[in-house]
Amino acid sequence: MKKTCVIGSLNVDLFVTADHFPRPGENVNADDMKIFTGGGKGANQAFSLGRLGAPVSMVGKLGKEFYGPKYLQVLKDTNVDCELIGMEEGFPGVGIVAVDRTGENSIYVYPGANGLVAPSFLEENWSKIEDHDLFLFQLEIPIESNLYAMKRLKESGKTIILDPAPAQEIPDEMLQCCDIATPNRTELENLTNTRIEKNEDVETSARILLSRGVKTVVTKAGPVGAFITTAGGTEHLPGFKVDTVDTTAAGDSFNAGLAYALGRGDALKDAVVFGNATAAISTTALGAQNAMPTLEQVNALIQESTPIVSTL
Repeated sequence: MKKTCVIGSLNVDLFVTADHFPRPGENVNADDMKIFTGGGKGANQAFSLGRLGAPVSMVGKLGKEFYGPKYLQVLKDTNVDCELIGMEEGFPGVGIVAVDRTGENSIYVYPGANGLVAPSFLEENWSKIEDHDLFLFQLEIPIESNLYAMKRLKESGKTIILDPAPAQEIPDEMLQCCDIATPNRTELENLTNTRIEKNEDVETSARILLSRGVKTVVTKAGPVGAFITTAGGTEHLPGFKVDTVDTTAAGDSFNAGLAYALGRGDALKDAVVFGNATAAISTTALGAQNAMPTLEQVNALIQESTPIVSTL
C-alpha cells in the first residue's frame, strides 16, 4: 500500500440546519446547531483515508483556540499521522455550514491558521513530506504554498491529485503538475468558463483543463457519479443510491476513496467506482466526517448495490 500525504486545510465546523437558505435580508430560524471538530477539505480527506485504513499523513496548521487541540486528537484517533501539523496561536480555520431540508449545503470559511501554511513551513519539513508516494491537494491554504510543494513533488516523480476547491483561478504551472484533477461540475464550469447542462458537455469542459496541462480530469457529479476524461475520451461511471442527509464533504470523501484505491494498485476506473461509493456513504449523516465509511462499508455498498445509471 502506497503512503499518502494530504497537504491542506483543517477547519472546525459549525453546523446549522434549517428549512431553507435565507434570501438577502431574510432571517431564518435554525432547527439545530452543532460544533464538529472535523472539517477543512484537507483534513477531511486525511480523516477519510485514515478511516479506510490507509497509511496517511496530514500537513497543515491548527490554532490552539476553539477546539484546535481537540481536533488534533480526533485525527490521531483515526490513525492519521499528525507529526506535520503545526500548532499556532489563535483560531484554527472555521467552517460555518448551513444545511437545508434537501441536504444541500451553503458554507462560509474563515482561513485562520490555514493561512499560515507558508512555503517556509513546507521547506522545514520537506524530507518527511517527500517520504510519501501519493499527494492530495486542495485550495484552502495559500496558492503559493500549494504551487511550491507541487512543483517539487513533480520533479521527484510523485503522484499528485488536485481537488480544485473552493473554485478560484489556478495558474497553468500548477495544473501542469497534476496527474489527476477532480473538480465537481460547478468548479469545472468556473475553471473553464463553460456551461455544463448534459453529460456530453463534461468532456468539452474537461478538455480545456487537459489543454492547460492536467493529465486526467475526474469530474465529480454527486449522485450521478463521476466522469473520467483523458486524451482518449470520456467515460461515465454511475453513482450509488443512498438516503442522503448532508452532502458536506462528499467530494472530500470521493478524493480519499480514489486515493485509497490507487494506493493499493487499482486501475483508475476501479478507483473512481470506489470513490463514488465512499462519497455516497459519506452523505448519510450530518457533518463532514460523521458518516465517512470504513473499508468494509465501501466494499459492501459496491458488492450489494447496483450503480445508478443517470444523467446530469
